[in-house]
Amino acid sequence: MASLQDIRRRINSVRNTRKITKALELVASARLRRAQSRIEEMRPYADRMQELMVGAARAASSFRNLPLMQRREIRKVGVVVFTGDRGLAGPFNGQVLRRAFQFEREERAAGHELVWTVVGRKGGSTLRFRRYDVAAHWEGFVDKPGYHDAQAVAHKLAELYTNEEVDRVVVVYNRYVSPLVQRVTVTDLLPIPEHVLEGKEDEDEKAKAMRGDFIYEPDPEEILLRLLPVYLETEIYRALLESAASFLASQMTAMRNASKNANELIDRYTLQLNRARQAAITQEILEVVAGADALTA
Repeated sequence: MASLQDIRRRINSVRNTRKITKALELVASARLRRAQSRIEEMRPYADRMQELMVGAARAASSFRNLPLMQRREIRKVGVVVFTGDRGLAGPFNGQVLRRAFQFEREERAAGHELVWTVVGRKGGSTLRFRRYDVAAHWEGFVDKPGYHDAQAVAHKLAELYTNEEVDRVVVVYNRYVSPLVQRVTVTDLLPIPEHVLEGKEDEDEKAKAMRGDFIYEPDPEEILLRLLPVYLETEIYRALLESAASFLASQMTAMRNASKNANELIDRYTLQLNRARQAAITQEILEVVAGADALTA
């Protein structure tokens, strides 16, 4: 049985750990609120960008010859995995990597070769440990990404695609739903899906009428050529923000559970301490009584 000193040492250790987990939970909670605000501010911009592209695409005579729209036989698939720079976030990093490896098995079964790119230190270290060749790796900004970070990622992906180093680009990331729910999402990024430029099928007549007929200067094809890279940057930025919010939500939940477990451990060790102390007191009383009986005998 552990001594009283050992039990007290364990209680102090767990209390110190609880202080850390509680602090991390509070920090993640505060940062999550800001991350949610950034996503809410981003979504109207992304929707408006898609509306502009739909309008320009419908006015263009042809958009399928644009570099980011060209379709070819798929031999190499580029995979972009969004992970975190740090751990202590529950299943956040593990679930997105498992989904990426599942996607790898599916594509290799179809006879496709994979080209890996990764955002986040955790994903990069995992791929290097598995001895995967990584075409590009970004880290240091995933907790609070900026638009310029999305531009750097989008530029590299567009370069890989236009140079025909990959024939398809897929992103794998955690999509933020709520503080308790984050869903792993696999989305085709390049070539830009045609349904994005064709607009929503369920678009109502009022929305179509509001779009009206416009005179484009310069040509719609040239406008679309300039909008496509911006759309690509916007989609990457959206994925970065979703992944950042998911990381903070997962960390907040994990640290809350850790603090709860710490409280349970402290209660358990406190009960053990009381029992051990009571046993020690009882033993001392018995020794005193035995000594007194020996003297009077």
